[in-house]
Amino acid sequence: MSPVLTTSLVTDAHRRTYWGHALDRALVPMTVVPHDEGTFAGRIATGTVGALRVSAVDADAQRVRRTAAHIARSPGPFVAVAVQVKGRTVLRQDGHEETADQDDLFVYDTARPYVLDHPERFSLSMVHIPRRMLALSDEDLGRVAGHVMSTEQGCATVLGPLLVSVVASAHVYSPFARSGLANSVIDLFSTLVAERNEETAAGAGVTRHHLVQRIRQHIDRHLGDPALSPESVARAHHISVRYLHRLFEDEGITVGRLIQRCRLERCAHELARRGRTSPTVSAIAQRWGFVNPTHFSRVFRGAYGLSPREWRSVRLEAGRDDARERVGTPT
Repeated sequence: MSPVLTTSLVTDAHRRTYWGHALDRALVPMTVVPHDEGTFAGRIATGTVGALRVSAVDADAQRVRRTAAHIARSPGPFVAVAVQVKGRTVLRQDGHEETADQDDLFVYDTARPYVLDHPERFSLSMVHIPRRMLALSDEDLGRVAGHVMSTEQGCATVLGPLLVSVVASAHVYSPFARSGLANSVIDLFSTLVAERNEETAAGAGVTRHHLVQRIRQHIDRHLGDPALSPESVARAHHISVRYLHRLFEDEGITVGRLIQRCRLERCAHELARRGRTSPTVSAIAQRWGFVNPTHFSRVFRGAYGLSPREWRSVRLEAGRDDARERVGTPT
């Protein structure tokens, strides 16, 4: 892509001013404030792919603000679609505040004020789609503008990687290919909006709820496998560990803690079971995925306040007392 604007072309004293003017010209009018007082470094490569304006941004921590005054001197409205290649972005628009982590996709409308806060060094691949190219109502666009989406579900799994590839290779495409790619990006983005609208209409939490339920069932079926872990659960469901943890943010427990709790519950139940022959504490622990007896004893005591052997003794004695009361046997 060309041109490339980089702070390495100017002295340290002028880098902040240069960078602010560079983003203002290359993207849309805005105010840029670096977070740190020290030396600032930033680089932006820009180009066009058909009707799209494409940009690759790599810079130190900063805050970008676009106000009504900036909008008033802008040539026309765009919809920005970006993929977080590195670092994080806190997006604020229309009363929403959401954080994009690495590989996430986020959308904002340049016709409305917004803030992009990058708390650490970051890289973005982004396109600016002319608003006139999108056959979307303001209401439909409003359902995605100001929001962050995972690129591991739905249409975003296709749009995210395509956007990164188009931005990185914009300079090698023929004019014919550029036009086709631009149409593909616009069509996929429109499909993403439609998908979001369907989720809203059907209840946004339904898909997530079903996935969480499937994950809980998977954990129950594999509790005896010592290799069961957040990593193995994520692989089995074709999602990242990061997305798995995000799914369980509202569950009140982490996946690792859930696995341990379920294993302990099974062990406690078996230890309290009466029978002619009782398996050893070690055998029960291994049956439910605990490979280290010392570790098992420690976490069991932490959960129940008793060692596994003490728990077995207390529960079996309580069971005998209950049996005596049912048959009227004197104590």
